[in-house]
Amino acid sequence: MEREILDTKRKALKINLDPRIYGTFAEIGAGQEVSRNFFNAGAASGTVAKTMSAYDMTFSDAIYGAEANGRYVSQNRLLQMLDHEFGLLNERLSGEKYESRTFFAFADTVTTLNYKRTNEPHGWVGIRFQNEPGGFPNEIFFHVRLLDTDVNMQQRVLGIIGVNLLYAAFYYNQDPKIMVESLADNLTIGSVEIDLISVKGPAFPGVDNILLNLYMIMKDFSAAAIFDADAHPRQAKDLLYKKDIMILRTKYGQKSLPNFNLFNKATEQFKRTNKVEEGNLAVMIEVLATNVLTDAQETPDDIDLETVAKRTQEMCDTGNTVIVSNFTRHNRLAKYLARCKPKSVGLATNINNLKFVFNAKNFSGENYSGQLLSYVNDMFNTNVRLFAYPFLDKKTNQVITTKNMPITPEAKPLFDFLLINGYITDIKDYSEDEVKTA
Repeated sequence: MEREILDTKRKALKINLDPRIYGTFAEIGAGQEVSRNFFNAGAASGTVAKTMSAYDMTFSDAIYGAEANGRYVSQNRLLQMLDHEFGLLNERLSGEKYESRTFFAFADTVTTLNYKRTNEPHGWVGIRFQNEPGGFPNEIFFHVRLLDTDVNMQQRVLGIIGVNLLYAAFYYNQDPKIMVESLADNLTIGSVEIDLISVKGPAFPGVDNILLNLYMIMKDFSAAAIFDADAHPRQAKDLLYKKDIMILRTKYGQKSLPNFNLFNKATEQFKRTNKVEEGNLAVMIEVLATNVLTDAQETPDDIDLETVAKRTQEMCDTGNTVIVSNFTRHNRLAKYLARCKPKSVGLATNINNLKFVFNAKNFSGENYSGQLLSYVNDMFNTNVRLFAYPFLDKKTNQVITTKNMPITPEAKPLFDFLLINGYITDIKDYSEDEVKTA
């Protein structure tokens, strides 16, 4: 049965009229846009115990504790806010009047577009809530990128997404997929990106955060998801800002572990070539999910994301940070990483993938040269180097490298330019037994 999507005011009013739901709003950085929706809807006294907005850092530190790294729009600050506000609810609200209430603490810490338009608007939004009176708390939080170019629109988006979160937490927690989908209710396409979500608590038995983040990719909330070695979702810029990033591209359907011997050699080459400082290297394994997330896919609900999630967990278990994406082309990955402002990027990939790009027959339309130039510009304009795995051609029993890779004539001058200037290079010093078939 199709889900009815209530407008923002009706959602807020339904929550206000629900005698169970009662809690606190703490909002920093974009006005008190979420609580404003509940006041405007009417009957807010049934829901709102307190609202606050500690904009001044001295006040904020006095309430929530100082931030050692000086960053107030961060996951750590959000969790401190939730800890403090939910703790106060349970400490101060007791007795018969509150015995039937399910408490919640909503928090957000956000930076919207500044006056000079020089920043990147984003924020952290979360809720800690009980799904039964006196019950153990549950938690949902996510990171959001605000994409509108108008501050008022960004504030409006934040207000809507906050109401959506409260509504999802109390009315959709039994169906995590609908819970995620509903976060975009009443929002304009292209106004927001949610690139990380995390849930925990008794309301979410058996929920896999890897799977939940992959579902967000499938629903076009974001283009990629990153997980640390413990399989916890992480925000890209937190991990990669000003780092030297080395990535091994793999497909989710590979049955064996990646060729780590060749990857280690590529990483050493990358470190030497880019003079990577000790401690500044960020190594990642990419799990490419494009062979399930295709443009022709007409039944997204039937996509087997569990297989992708299993592969992601396997790669996390190797002790690596893992990025899952639907970036079919290297240049899309490079553009995504450029948002994180890394110092440099190295991509290790099978040369069979390069053979595809530098062959005009694999591109539709007549303007192959234009498509190739666009690819190269996106790929290599931000200090990116590509390290090519050799592969064994089954038909000829020949090892294919950049030296003998088949290239169509119109692409060869550009390919030679990239080779001569070190943008593309072979992985060196490998042994024959390390070369696999494509």
